[in-house]
Amino acid sequence: MPPVPSPLPVDFWFDPVCPWTWLTSRWMLEVRKTRPVDITWHVMSLAVLNETRLDELPEHIRDLMDRAWAPVRTLIAAQIAFGADVLEPLYTALGTRYHLNQEPRTRATIEAALGEAGLPADLADAGDTDAYDEALRLSHREGITLVGSEVGSPIIAVPGPHTPSGKVAFFGPVVTPAPKGEEAARLWDGTLAVASTPGFYEIKRSRAVGPLFD
Repeated sequence: MPPVPSPLPVDFWFDPVCPWTWLTSRWMLEVRKTRPVDITWHVMSLAVLNETRLDELPEHIRDLMDRAWAPVRTLIAAQIAFGADVLEPLYTALGTRYHLNQEPRTRATIEAALGEAGLPADLADAGDTDAYDEALRLSHREGITLVGSEVGSPIIAVPGPHTPSGKVAFFGPVVTPAPKGEEAARLWDGTLAVASTPGFYEIKRSRAVGPLFD
């Protein structure tokens, strides 16, 4: 019997308010069903990324950035209090409410997600303070440093020998709807092949549809 391959470490940085990130994260969970990957979740922040260029953004995006602070602060507070393993279930609970159920980005929604993840509701207090912003910015910086500030959420990183960081990192992929089964695995294999090619930087086309959730 051939040896079982060791899981590939995958670092995934996310902002829970981003619908495209949600789709990529659900694809990543599909990949885990068919490929040996070990996902470590990390918080990044579109509010931090855009805080110096708010004047350049449309009004509805500026409003979203205002509402984007509370969930990421709460995620960081939960991670500090209970460990990194709580990020996946809490992100799933938040994302389901935000993107599938179209619930408002309010404290009540955050408290409901905390309860579903088995976490105390008072962690939502973190959303109203900057007490966790240093840790949030550190987590964000760890991801964005790997890819540069011209991208957004999500960021994925895997081990790679040809980079100073020892990681191959990239933004995306941006997909809709999230591929499933063997289609998800095929996209993962191709993404790794493209991203790990030295000197490769970009492949892109215009989005013809918005995010499709199923």
